[in-house]
Amino acid sequence: MIKADKYMKETIQQILDHGYKDMNPRPKYKDGVPAHTISINHIMHTYDLSKDEFPITTLRPIAIRNAIKEILWIYQKQTNSLDVLEDEFDIHWWNEWESKDSPRTIGQRYGATIKRYDQMNNLLDGIKTEPYGRRHIMSLWQYADFKETDGLKPCCFLTMWNVHGEYLDMSLIQRSSDWLTAGNINQIQYVALQLMVAKHCGYKPGVFTHFNNNVQIYDRHIDNANEMLRRTPIDCKPALKLSTEKTDFYSFTINDFILEDYQSVKPQLTFELGI
Repeated sequence: MIKADKYMKETIQQILDHGYKDMNPRPKYKDGVPAHTISINHIMHTYDLSKDEFPITTLRPIAIRNAIKEILWIYQKQTNSLDVLEDEFDIHWWNEWESKDSPRTIGQRYGATIKRYDQMNNLLDGIKTEPYGRRHIMSLWQYADFKETDGLKPCCFLTMWNVHGEYLDMSLIQRSSDWLTAGNINQIQYVALQLMVAKHCGYKPGVFTHFNNNVQIYDRHIDNANEMLRRTPIDCKPALKLSTEKTDFYSFTINDFILEDYQSVKPQLTFELGI
């Protein structure tokens, strides 16, 4: 069993066995019913990318291309525009979180925050000029931005970067994770970002560590959780590669990414989202 499937099953079981139910949840299902969750706190997963450990589960199909496109929207395009997300990347699910204060955007969030504080360029330049520095950090958690418009506050909000030898390590801090739907997707996204930054700065991707402050399963996803526990993982060794001679962070495209040796258990599961 690959590490991603082991982590997936262990975390699902921990939530089902030891999770606590929230009170007065913010999200609601489309029918207006409060979207309750059961959750646990403080989960950490680590993958060594240099050994082709990759955080993608085989227990259900994962739409990896759209996951990576979202990262390009945030960190390459550095925009909050829903029109850019739809027209350039053909992604539409963020429409549910359109800002009332700033129509056709998600508010002063995500890519708009990266651009406002020039965080991406500061990171790339910092790693190149002072590789062993311990201040290579990007944060999407900016209170001034939150006060400016409405909008969904970032779930994945902090990355920290360290060079060791020929490798670039990265840790991701996440405040909240809908584990069955976004758990692996968020990890895949940030591994893709790590590959891009490493390539730009002249390093190989090293260790990826993901710390989740709160991991949850929605009450209407319990049947799917049990189905994933029943499924037998597929024996494969998936790895994500950035297959290109390009080295400029802003020149990479979705077609430069190749997912090798990935298979998944079918059929796909459907999840009713809490908005």
